Amino acid sequence: MIRGILIAILTIGIVGTAYWGYKEHQEKNAVLIHAENNYQRAFHDLTYQVDQLNDKIGATLAMNSKKSLSPGLVDVWRITSEAQSDVGQLPLTLLPFNKTEEFLASIADFSYRTAVRDLDKEPLSDKEYATLKQLYTKSEDIQKELRNVQHLVIDNNLRWMDVELALAAGEKQMDNTIINGFKTVEKNVNAYSETDFDPSFTSVKKSEEGFNHLQGKTVTEKEVPQIIKKFVPSAAGNMKITPSGKGSRLEFYSVEVNDPKHKSNVFLDITKKGGYPIWLIQEREVKDQKISLNDASNNAAKFLKDQGFEDLVLYESAQFENIGIFSFVSVYENVRLYPDAIRMKVALDDGKVIGFSARDYLASHRKREIPNAGLTLAEAKGFVNPNLLVQEDRLAIITNELGEEILCYEFLGTMENDTYRIFVNADDGSEEKVEKLDNSEPIYQEI
Repeated sequence: MIRGILIAILTIGIVGTAYWGYKEHQEKNAVLIHAENNYQRAFHDLTYQVDQLNDKIGATLAMNSKKSLSPGLVDVWRITSEAQSDVGQLPLTLLPFNKTEEFLASIADFSYRTAVRDLDKEPLSDKEYATLKQLYTKSEDIQKELRNVQHLVIDNNLRWMDVELALAAGEKQMDNTIINGFKTVEKNVNAYSETDFDPSFTSVKKSEEGFNHLQGKTVTEKEVPQIIKKFVPSAAGNMKITPSGKGSRLEFYSVEVNDPKHKSNVFLDITKKGGYPIWLIQEREVKDQKISLNDASNNAAKFLKDQGFEDLVLYESAQFENIGIFSFVSVYENVRLYPDAIRMKVALDDGKVIGFSARDYLASHRKREIPNAGLTLAEAKGFVNPNLLVQEDRLAIITNELGEEILCYEFLGTMENDTYRIFVNADDGSEEKVEKLDNSEPIYQEI
């Protein structure tokens, strides 16, 4: 009798385990299929965008009317931006692909700069026209290589998930048809000299070169756990540490660490030079709010100070459910430096940091010489909409659409029921940027 009961219980346990394993397998396959579909879509979209890019650049070369040339260049800029977005969605993080990304960014920079200026007063120069022809030739080369990769993908039914696994497995195992195809694209673009662009087109590289300003010694992999405990005091157990791939613009360590208190994992990247946190994220359930948004902002400021980030001020805060969102910027000589921004998320149940991004700060932060303003505060205010009730004003440095840092007067004010932040060029009074700030969200009762 007892033996029969034990057999029945064992049978139920085996069936239950098998069912659980089957469900787990199904869910895992669903995630993999979803990721694969996203990768395939991004790749084929990229191929299509490069086709369109080549056609559009070719069309602008044939245009004679300045009225047609500006919209044509705007289209080139738009298509290039979409192609950059598609590249960013592919699993190429560990594969050196920076030359191709720089090339696309340079096309976007060139086309935008040219499109926004008055071509009647300042038409394309012979050098710019020659640059446009070179862009057309090189985009045609990229188009051919991507089409070849696309043919191989379709003909051999290749999977992008295999690319991700091959890249993650290490350099010795990176023999993959798609990877080899993208390496060929990168090699061909690398042959395209950077000097073929006008020297003024440097904004693309500024954001990347900013990481060269990092201070401190190079951190070894053995030193990473000790550094991580500063960022995540509740970290426990083994840490999974993965160095960045060879050829990456920025050398860093990707770390996964367990937080037993909240029964979740924390993911973060730190720079090899100096051991600075680039970003941190912890996905966990944030329970009932126990601290105020103001207390959470103080916790965020303390976290920054503890990690060595100094001379920062809070300039924006918001609350979404039980999470506080905060943005900090550097201040130097009473001038706000908006390119040096750090964004954070703080859980309002225990006041702990669950999200952090310092990429902009690390890319831009350096000692600057603040230029003198050509306009006085009163003169700059005269360029602001007279209907705006100005409540705050200050000097600030922002990055414009061309990636250039501009000294501005910042005006914060209200007009009717809305709040605006307006940046006026401190030299010529032009409006560099106008932002409408979010109003408080209404609370809707459940019916």
